[in-house]
Amino acid sequence: MFGIHDQFRRAQLAIAALFCFLGFQYATWASRLPAIKARLDLTEAELGLLLMACGAGAAASFPLVAMLMKRLGSRRLAFVSAICLSVLLLALAVAPNYPVALLIICCDGVAVGSLNVAMNAQGAALEVKYQRTAMAKLHATFSAGSLFAALLASGMNALTPAVSAHFGVATVILLLLVGLTQSGLLTEDQQAPKKSRRKLTRPSRVTIWMGCAMVFGTVTEGAMNDWSALYMKDVVNATAELAPMGIAVVSVMMVLARIFADGWRSRWGDGRIVRVGSAVAGAGLALALLAGGVVPTLIGFACVGLGVAAVTPCIYVAAAGQGTDALALVAAMGTTGLLAGPAVIGFIASASSLVWGMGAVAASAVLVSLCATQIRWPRLAES
Repeated sequence: MFGIHDQFRRAQLAIAALFCFLGFQYATWASRLPAIKARLDLTEAELGLLLMACGAGAAASFPLVAMLMKRLGSRRLAFVSAICLSVLLLALAVAPNYPVALLIICCDGVAVGSLNVAMNAQGAALEVKYQRTAMAKLHATFSAGSLFAALLASGMNALTPAVSAHFGVATVILLLLVGLTQSGLLTEDQQAPKKSRRKLTRPSRVTIWMGCAMVFGTVTEGAMNDWSALYMKDVVNATAELAPMGIAVVSVMMVLARIFADGWRSRWGDGRIVRVGSAVAGAGLALALLAGGVVPTLIGFACVGLGVAAVTPCIYVAAAGQGTDALALVAAMGTTGLLAGPAVIGFIASASSLVWGMGAVAASAVLVSLCATQIRWPRLAES
């Protein structure tokens, strides 16, 4: 018979496997985009549309995911989504032409949107059931899955250029992760404060604020991933060896912060963590833009990684407390921010300069802090 602590750890491991699964699956096919581009003989525009299709599928999945969450629950939806993502990875490896690849990636986006909502619903339910914080560590395992996928891609690419061999090995790993989830996932979801209806309801004011905070948070996160290296190279004149250090600093700080963030959440509360963290991210980046130079820029980027690390985990927990419709909507808005944010920054940079584009990223982080003042935040003990 498992004790309460053992039950919590068992469920936490199973849910962490879902987060690791999603990070690993996405990074696996993204890491082989050059090979996919060459095999299908794609132009840059066609490759860009392929990437947009995944984000568009995830963003458009909101009504379907909300309905499936009510009918299947997060446990069954997570399992179905994970199996679909495993099959779609294999299908992408053998896609005969561009239209088929486009359809596969669009379906992949829908499955990603479904698993994203289901796994975050599981994480939120875990916190409520055991009254312990855990979501930030779960999001850290997503990053760990992405890192593992990158290492596997490097190793497989050294052994064979065949994408099908790489994706075949990756699919076996994905199925093993699915197996890890089966004995520990929670059977019950966190319920909304009011009785849920089968049809979609108008989102509340608090849900809209959560969605806005998620959009600005994912804009900040996505733009740093896409633009930091170019800023290092073109604006602060970093060497080719130092330019990738921008995203490396952001990523490392985010993983480290997520490992410790659950303790911070227990001590200071989700609301304060989001408000202060996003303000630190915005102020740190703004000061770095004003100061210029490689070292101040890297310090500013570190502030962004540290400050935004706990933003999305905290918002997912708060959204889950409003019910499955709210969680699905907030997740879709977050995907939209992640998809559209880097493009918006690019438009700003084209119209003025990349300094102003990165300034918009700093402003976006500050807007997260302002939105956070309008949200009711839960408070739990540390895991």
